[in-house]
Amino acid sequence: MKRMPLVAALFASLAIAPAAFAQPAPSPTAQGEYLARAGDCVACHSVPGGKAFAGGLKMGTPVGTITTTNITPDIETGIGIYTLQEFDRAVRSGVARDGHQLYPAMPYPSYAKLTDADVQALYEYFMRAVPPVHQVRQPNSIPVYLSPRWPLAVWNTLFTPSLGFSLDPERDQQWNRGAYLVTGLGHCGACHTPRGWAMQETALDSGNASFLSGANLDDWSAPSLRQNVATGLGAWSQADIVQFLKTGRNQHGSAFGSMRDVINNSTPYLNDEDLTAIAVYLKSLPASAQETAPAYDATTAAALLSGKAEAVGAALYAGNCQSCHRETGAAAPPFVPPLAGNPTVVDKDAASLINVVLNGSGPLVVKGKPDAYRMPQFREQLNDRQIADIVTFIRSGWGNRAAPVAAKEVGDLRKRTDPTSDKVVVLKMR
Repeated sequence: MKRMPLVAALFASLAIAPAAFAQPAPSPTAQGEYLARAGDCVACHSVPGGKAFAGGLKMGTPVGTITTTNITPDIETGIGIYTLQEFDRAVRSGVARDGHQLYPAMPYPSYAKLTDADVQALYEYFMRAVPPVHQVRQPNSIPVYLSPRWPLAVWNTLFTPSLGFSLDPERDQQWNRGAYLVTGLGHCGACHTPRGWAMQETALDSGNASFLSGANLDDWSAPSLRQNVATGLGAWSQADIVQFLKTGRNQHGSAFGSMRDVINNSTPYLNDEDLTAIAVYLKSLPASAQETAPAYDATTAAALLSGKAEAVGAALYAGNCQSCHRETGAAAPPFVPPLAGNPTVVDKDAASLINVVLNGSGPLVVKGKPDAYRMPQFREQLNDRQIADIVTFIRSGWGNRAAPVAAKEVGDLRKRTDPTSDKVVVLKMR
């Protein structure tokens, strides 16, 4: 079950010259298809094995479950009778055709930044190019006393900005394009920005240092996308970022968790100009914390090579991990990610590392081609104590300087998660 932020449980443009963000699309529907890819709309509005955009994905909350809606142009069960104005209001303001407030699992606080032209292109695509699917939405499973949606209007007043994206006149067009994609349609902050007292994103753009500084979502730690040298993108070049967005892998790591959906259906389909613009924007974000870059220490490798490693978890690592990740912790990137200096490994929040050892990483399907390398799950082979010892060893080896992990942390995550399925949502647009 995919889970959404607690905000759903709590409450359930400036005009920009179109030429500034023109897409290389020959028609409105083609441009809309490109934008739907950029926004990864299919990830939430489809289920593995189902029809694209027909909805049905269950999204858990601490008090219940909602199911996502059918956004195909079916006139009875989808959005086939939506006018452009009604579609716009749903996308950018979070208000459905009949006037009820949408849960902010729909990232309309980010989509509020979309230009009028892009909203119209999306509308043309969904109405003219997406096949209609007659699929009735399953009801939400939220207690009656928490189901009223009027509090969302209050939440929106407090936390949703006015429509529009503001160009930064001190930045060039490339930077502004990257900012538009990251803060708007890409809604990167929905996963990578911490949440506040009402589970709102604490920042929606780079004007606040918490923006994209990392957050825990659905038992994965979405890392910082700022220039943190240990736990963020400080060691990544622009080329590294582009490679990751195109393939899900680079010399520093590989995609897991919800980022798999992004790689399977979104960023590899963007053109090089837009991917570079995203990289330029992300590389401009200063670090959110003072950190020391990891310095490689060969002591761990020497101990493993000697067969006399005595550190907690060393023997378990040698028996279960070393064949792929090597005694050096360098592995074989980009196919097998390194462990030495990996931002996911040294993150203060060990959730992603625990989760991927417990449940595996699942497949990446880049433009329809599944990869041959994926992290297997160890929840059946290893107990909580053993996994905690391995994770602790990895977080302290080869110069990594991260806190140990307790068996209880692994046990709690084991109860809340399931093995990663090989079934994925892979959208065939046409």
